[in-house]
Amino acid sequence: MEFEVDFELEEDGRWIAEVERLPGVLAYGSTRKEAQAKAKALAHEVVQEQAMN
Repeated sequence: MEFEVDFELEEDGRWIAEVERLPGVLAYGSTRKEAQAKAKALAHEVVQEQAMN
């Protein structure tokens, strides 16, 4: 499953990655790539949890 990830660079230099299709899936990283990886991992967890319910 693929997710569209939106990015924003904070003033302190951290990156935020958010999957808007999945409320609450938001992750920070010191690099854009790190934030993206964390957001995708969280998105997969959320989808698996939703499938179990």
